[in-house]
Amino acid sequence: MKLVWMGHASFRLEAAGQIILIDPWINGNPMLTADQVEQALDGATHILVTHGHFDHATDVVEVSQKTGAPVSGIVELAGTLHDQGAVEGYAFNKGGTVDVGDVKVSLVPASHSSSMKVDGTGRYMGAECGFMIKAEGKTIYVSGDTDIMADMDWMADYYKPQVGILSAGGHYTMDMAGAAYAAKRYFDFETVIPCHYKTFPALAQDAEPLIAGLPDVNVIEPVVMQPIKL
Repeated sequence: MKLVWMGHASFRLEAAGQIILIDPWINGNPMLTADQVEQALDGATHILVTHGHFDHATDVVEVSQKTGAPVSGIVELAGTLHDQGAVEGYAFNKGGTVDVGDVKVSLVPASHSSSMKVDGTGRYMGAECGFMIKAEGKTIYVSGDTDIMADMDWMADYYKPQVGILSAGGHYTMDMAGAAYAAKRYFDFETVIPCHYKTFPALAQDAEPLIAGLPDVNVIEPVVMQPIKL
C-alpha cells in the first residue's frame, strides 16, 4: 500500500489494485507544481471528497473528467458534483460503507463546515466528513478538515485505524498540538501523517509539536509526490 501527498489535503492512495484520489486540488495548489499534475492523477480509479471548500472540491469535476474516475462523498456534495459533470460514484452518508474494488470506504463525521459556489451562489453541501479506508489488512483514518471531537472516541473503538491522516495546520482545523492530543486521547495509531499545513502563511509550517506530542508513534512529515509505504 502506497500513499502520496499531493500537497495541502490532497492524497493519492494506491491500495488493493485501486488508485484513489482524496480531495485532489490541482489548480492553484501552491504545493503541487504543474509538471507534477500528470503523475499525481495517472491511473486514478476513484475520487473521494471530504467537503465542499475550494481547496478540496473545486477541481474534482475536472479531475474526474480527465481521468474517468467516479466521485464519491456525502449525498449533497456528491450529487452536486455529479450534476456538474463528474463521473457518478457513490452519494452516501455518515455510517455508510461502500466498496471501491477490494477497498472498503466508510463515511464518518468531522467538525468543520462545507460549502461551494453553484451557478455563482454559495450553497451548503451537506455535512463535512472524513473517511475510514480499509484495504490490505489496514484501516486508514482520513480526518478531513476537523477540530477535536468526541466522535473520535467511538470511531477509534469501532474502526480501530492503524494509520491517521490528520488535518493539523491550525486556523481552519485543529493544530499540531490538538492533533497530537486527539491521537493520544482517542486513537492507537501506529503511524500519523499530518496534512492541511505549510500551504499558506496562516497554517503551521512544520509538525514539531505533533512529533513531540506522540513520542511512541511513527509521525511522518510527508514530502510532495514522494511515496510513503504503509
